[in-house]
Amino acid sequence: MAAMMWFIYFTCRKEIVNYETFKKFKHKPAIFAFWHGRSLMLSPIVCLGGMKSYAITSKHKDGRMMAKLQHLFGLRAIYGSSHSGGISVLREGVRALRRGDHSLCISPDGPGGPSLHVQEGALYFAKMTGAPIIPVCFSARHVWIQNRWDRYLLVYPFTKIKCKIGEPMYIDSKVSAEEFESKRQELEDIMVAQLRELDAEFNLYVVEPGLKSRAFKRAKKQGLEPKLTKRYR
Repeated sequence: MAAMMWFIYFTCRKEIVNYETFKKFKHKPAIFAFWHGRSLMLSPIVCLGGMKSYAITSKHKDGRMMAKLQHLFGLRAIYGSSHSGGISVLREGVRALRRGDHSLCISPDGPGGPSLHVQEGALYFAKMTGAPIIPVCFSARHVWIQNRWDRYLLVYPFTKIKCKIGEPMYIDSKVSAEEFESKRQELEDIMVAQLRELDAEFNLYVVEPGLKSRAFKRAKKQGLEPKLTKRYR
């Protein structure tokens, strides 16, 4: 899989928007947030960018497989999620960020959804460490969108990949509950807008919000899972 990813990466034309932000936090603590279904091609970008980073990954079989794959691109794993081992994940992630030279990669809708919904983990890391949250997304012209809850995006070789890096968002350590929720919603809006803008450029199918892994699998067994039918144009 790693060889396949490198082959795809090097045979594709790439455009990275706001790469300056990426370089600015190359050796500084930062929290890179991306949707669960848009993770695969970010690993080569992180690797070639020389980032020292940890990735939050789930403990189940798929998560451990992905962690081994990411390790080949220089990403270290922190196992857990908001549903399983949340306290230990928070502790390890905070420790990694406070070292001062490592970043953290996290999918705020993973590992089980709802899709396109930002859970609070990334914001807690930012609040406790002062590190900024930097939303990242990519899309491509010729892709395969898998029939999964996260609409996982696989890229074909010899196409165009576009990656967009957002502006840093900071969370004050003394933020109120209302302000915290406002920031969570703001981050979600930014990340959804990133995905919509990139997918619209390539006229892909519209990814739906609110899909959950377990419910999607149950519906799929019965042939009742939602299908991708709507394109941007």
